[in-house]
Amino acid sequence: MPSSSSKAESDPYKLVHDEMAVLCSNIRNELGTNQGDLGTITHYYFDGTGKAFRPLVVLLMAKACNIHQRAEDFLAESQKKIAMITEMLHTATLIHDDVIDASDTRRGKESINYVWGQRKAILAGDYILSIVSSVLARIGNTEVVSIMSQVVEDLVRGEFMQLGSKEDKNERFAHYLNKTFKKTASMLAASCKSVAVLGQCSEEVSNTVYQYGRNLGIAFQLMDDLLDFISSDLQLGKPTAADLKLGLATAPVLFASQQSEGIEQTRLLATEHTKEAIRHLRKLTTSVPQEALISLTLKLLQRQK
Repeated sequence: MPSSSSKAESDPYKLVHDEMAVLCSNIRNELGTNQGDLGTITHYYFDGTGKAFRPLVVLLMAKACNIHQRAEDFLAESQKKIAMITEMLHTATLIHDDVIDASDTRRGKESINYVWGQRKAILAGDYILSIVSSVLARIGNTEVVSIMSQVVEDLVRGEFMQLGSKEDKNERFAHYLNKTFKKTASMLAASCKSVAVLGQCSEEVSNTVYQYGRNLGIAFQLMDDLLDFISSDLQLGKPTAADLKLGLATAPVLFASQQSEGIEQTRLLATEHTKEAIRHLRKLTTSVPQEALISLTLKLLQRQK
């Protein structure tokens, strides 16, 4: 049985505490702007109260890759920027999603579109995306630019897939999983691959951590859709059953439509994807950051918010 000290060593947040502590302030510095509402709105969600799950995963993966490649967990500035880019990209999509879904709350407070209106919300999301492009270009690695640029394309395609539907019952679940990859998993997969590339890892390792991020992202979204049915608004910090109200088919609904236990089947599928994520992760050299990622992956299944 692992000792309490070894558990502390592999605590995900403690391992990258310094980088996570300055994440939001670094993002606000990048966003800059004293232009009235634009600065206020674009800084609104970068207040340090969010989970910041994605940058946490990216920073831990960067350390795990660096140990695998060079036996040291030093983080390059370019790898830190990928973590920052990931959080900015994610936040921009939340702002746009809330406009599309007409959501009035986000992260336990009033949403940007509710406070400032749809037009300013759309422009704020666009502005954050423009800064993402600038930060990405400054990294100066064309392969990473290509990898991360694909995320933006996937996000838009995924949103269009969500707005559409498949009449053929046999195609609905494949449509849902493809949409889930594009809207959620693509970002984690690409970010993990990018920090591996920046850590000078081999193509094999880069593809391995891509598959980790892909499976982690799908499991994360499956649990998110599950919580949309079984949690309260207060727990999640956003309206629950929102997808159902919008007529969007998520895993619990699709399983239920096939006369199976929707909630339990969704949890089982999420479990399978976490197992697959961990299988890929174990191909890296054993290290404290790797163990922290395994712990973080397993904790997805106990999510309450």
